[in-house]
Amino acid sequence: MLLRYLERGVAAGAIAGLGYGAFVAAVVNPFVEHAESLVHYGHGHDHAHSVAVAETTTAAVGVGGGILWGILLGGMFGLAYYVLEPSLPGTGTMKAYVLAGAGFLTVSVVPWLVLPPPAPGTEHALGTDARLLIYVALMALGALVGAASILGYRRAAPRGRAFAVAVAAVPVAVVVVALPLAAPAGANGGAVPGELVAAFRGVVVSSQAALWAVIAASYGWLHRRASGSTGASAVDRSSLADP
Repeated sequence: MLLRYLERGVAAGAIAGLGYGAFVAAVVNPFVEHAESLVHYGHGHDHAHSVAVAETTTAAVGVGGGILWGILLGGMFGLAYYVLEPSLPGTGTMKAYVLAGAGFLTVSVVPWLVLPPPAPGTEHALGTDARLLIYVALMALGALVGAASILGYRRAAPRGRAFAVAVAAVPVAVVVVALPLAAPAGANGGAVPGELVAAFRGVVVSSQAALWAVIAASYGWLHRRASGSTGASAVDRSSLADP
């Protein structure tokens, strides 16, 4: 059964990754090229020529990288869904969306509160090793926050959905407000305008949120199809956590 969950996760990740890779090629890569042109301003024809030559390659790498990233997240999603399904609130596809929200919070939101996505041309105040250690620690914190939010929802659910949602939002709100205050010195944008850096980060964050949402939707669809053809095994597993 675990293998089936993993296979569905990989398939959902591939579907989401294909769209994400196309988005990277069509939107993110032009952002990067424009920012790099500002950083290398004054090099003129040489830089323009190098960008033109590499355009097809970067597009292919963007699509391929997006698919691989989607498959990686999807595989992790499938494994996590198998383990956590009985504990996730909601029914059907809603469980997948809850897990996707927790995954986005863990992998992206909490780490980016301290180490936001670096725009091209920015220089970090911290070294690579330090950033990696901080990022891993923040992912662990994000997982704890997601677990606390889900647990809070389940505990408060008997008192009504609105109250349960408010309780679930408390751990997330506390981290979102408090964590940036403890953030180290940010990256230096150099020749890249602050507005472009903010826009780039907004694009990255929104694209990652969309990636997780498509993984959840695709996984929910595949899960429903599998449940309809092989019986109500998913429903049976989910009911293990119900009183």
